[in-house]
Amino acid sequence: MIVRIMGEGQVEISPEDIPVLNELDSELEAAIDAGDEKAFRVKLHALLDKVRHVGKTLPDDSLEPSELILPPADASIEEVREMLGDQGLIPG
Repeated sequence: MIVRIMGEGQVEISPEDIPVLNELDSELEAAIDAGDEKAFRVKLHALLDKVRHVGKTLPDDSLEPSELILPPADASIEEVREMLGDQGLIPG
């Protein structure tokens, strides 16, 4: 799965890593639903850090289409709320 982190570039995520990312995504959604800005920030950074850690960075000149687009680390709770689909940021 090719994932773009807005402002950072693309990474390739293996299917084996999706369940862990889905769990972090669910925690992020819960923080958004609760309107908990502090928890939101922690969960967003945890999700992005995990994607960076497990993902294989693609070259800047790669033309692979992104299957998912994740918000930047400094995104607001409202910006991320608007990006959420029926299945969160990371469909499972």
